[in-house]
Amino acid sequence: MTIERMTVERISLAPGHAISRIIRGGWQLAGGHGPVELASLNEGFLATFDAGITTLDCADIYTGVEAMIGDFRRHLHKARGAEALSRLKIHTKFVPDLALLPSLTRADVEAIIDRSRARLGLERLDLVQFHWWDYAVPGAIEAALHLKALQQAGKIAHVAGTNFDAAHLAAFADAGVPFTSIQVQYSLLDRRPAGAFMATAAASGTQLLCYGALAGGFLSDRWLGQPDPSGALSNRSLIKYRLIIDECGGWEAFQALLRVLAAIAQRHGVPLSAVAARWVLDQPGVAAVIIGARHAGHLADTLAIAALRLTQADHAAIAAVLPPGPQGDVYALERDRDGPHGRIMKYNLNTA
Repeated sequence: MTIERMTVERISLAPGHAISRIIRGGWQLAGGHGPVELASLNEGFLATFDAGITTLDCADIYTGVEAMIGDFRRHLHKARGAEALSRLKIHTKFVPDLALLPSLTRADVEAIIDRSRARLGLERLDLVQFHWWDYAVPGAIEAALHLKALQQAGKIAHVAGTNFDAAHLAAFADAGVPFTSIQVQYSLLDRRPAGAFMATAAASGTQLLCYGALAGGFLSDRWLGQPDPSGALSNRSLIKYRLIIDECGGWEAFQALLRVLAAIAQRHGVPLSAVAARWVLDQPGVAAVIIGARHAGHLADTLAIAALRLTQADHAAIAAVLPPGPQGDVYALERDRDGPHGRIMKYNLNTA
């Protein structure tokens, strides 16, 4: 499988904001997934960009990652010129600390946005995805309105959201801040965004950017036929998504799904992970999937997603073995800070 032959699909999130339907995620660069080879990072970013993945995802709370991407912007400009730099789209986040929510002011919002602008080397941020940790703390609508004011001031091009449920998505739209996109967890194991959430997003013209499509790497050939690794997991992603597997009926139900995905992957000559990610891309309202990476070593596997087209028979075979998965609203389990999904979160990384 040669990288040169593959064409990564593109989609317009908004006028003037075209993105690749595969986005390189930055969470794995934040230090919790193993060492990051900084000396080769820019060349890895460049290889990804040259292959057609021209959109990067990061966050103000991903330690050091905005600065890494800001450095890559300078590298890209030097290596490929201004036209290439204009095609690069960077999605960051605005995630105020849980402790700050009760007292959050317009000045606080602007200071965090200005810090992201400085780290990324951007006068105007391409797209800012807003997250609010606790619905019980008032002020989310006001914070979104502050972001809209900064958009009108030229500091933000597009205001978006992450991990809000359908009711809050509609409330933001009613308040005059419809999100350009909403980043949510969506995979074969977690289908909470389907149905009512998807319909609400569509009503406000909000497209989905989906993380967790590979369940932190569990939806890959590596785990096919392997024993349950519970208790010996090496990073936060694996811990997080092993909990999702529990919501799907446990390890044996997960293995049954992997066997079907492996058979489909073999017929198409692609990695199992490509089948899992393409399934998400095929869902209504999904604009892109976010695939995390510390380096470009898995680039060919990622690009296989772009080459793959699942048939109706493939979709039917997958549907026959889909586990029930987590139930309820988008991100509801994760909002319970006393539950297993909420206890693994870190809530005050912004000022830290």
